[in-house]
Amino acid sequence: QVQLAESGGGLVHPGDSLRLSCAVSGRAFSSYAVGWFRQAPGKEYEFVASIRIQGGLSDVADAVKGRFTLSRDNIKNIVFLQMNSLKPEDTAVYYCAARPYESSKYSHAYPNWGQGTQVTVSS
Repeated sequence: QVQLAESGGGLVHPGDSLRLSCAVSGRAFSSYAVGWFRQAPGKEYEFVASIRIQGGLSDVADAVKGRFTLSRDNIKNIVFLQMNSLKPEDTAVYYCAARPYESSKYSHAYPNWGQGTQVTVSS
């Protein structure tokens, strides 16, 4: 069983940056893919980005491409989501999720989820 814990959310102004962290514990870190999803009030989960830990192959949604990037720390077992040039429409609860090996854009493909961290972008 793998456990995930997000951190780094907060209230920021448009144009600001935040870095979210997803700490992964449990089985071997390299055997997972980690996805980031967000959920705004009354909406479905929206794919944000994903990374395959082994090899580092990543994918970023068109809505955030050029503003959000992924990185990982293979020693501390953490995946980071760097969010720059934040917009009000980025406001949501952000979740990280894990699945074995290959990443996916589909939330239902991920059996393991963190508790989420709120990101609010407002002037």
